[in-house]
Amino acid sequence: MDISELLNSTMGQSIVRNVATRLGVNENQASGAVSMAIPAILAGMNRNAQSEEGAASLHNALESKHDGSLLDNLSGMLQGHPQELQSDGDGILGHVFGNKRTAIEQGIAQKSGISMDKIGPLLAILAPIVMAYLGKEKRQTNTEAGGLGNLLGGLLGGAGQSSGRSSGGIMDMLGGVLDKDGDGNPLNDLLGGFLGGRK
Repeated sequence: MDISELLNSTMGQSIVRNVATRLGVNENQASGAVSMAIPAILAGMNRNAQSEEGAASLHNALESKHDGSLLDNLSGMLQGHPQELQSDGDGILGHVFGNKRTAIEQGIAQKSGISMDKIGPLLAILAPIVMAYLGKEKRQTNTEAGGLGNLLGGLLGGAGQSSGRSSGGIMDMLGGVLDKDGDGNPLNDLLGGFLGGRK
């Protein structure tokens, strides 16, 4: 299963509805922003997982707090404890994007038409959900730290993912964008290609 299947699933639709209500935007806008934000978060994690230290750190987080159990009561968390999700997410985004977080938020705001002050909370709410989803996939596939890059690449619709072609769309667009200038930083390309770059 790649992330485009998650976005089209019942859970994905529930995330979009909750985000739309919480941020006061329509579902189309929320869906567009979520569809850009989730791959951006995964791409950031994928970049971090390329180093041994980054992979070990991500592996430890997935083994403990972010083991996928959040998904068992996602609606309850979104409706009952959104602040808890958001503060957890802010911590995750600090690790994932570092000082590039503002640039990522600007890119998504520009493409989705949602203001910057709403994109920050949106990313923060989504980050723990993405971590939980990754944790669940990691458990199901028994992936160790060294395999996280491959797992993330698969979720992003990368090489070796033969299924998911038909769901297409987002991941097809992301395919060659993640690091096409070979600088080791897919976020540059994510902003420049997938998010349309600067005006």
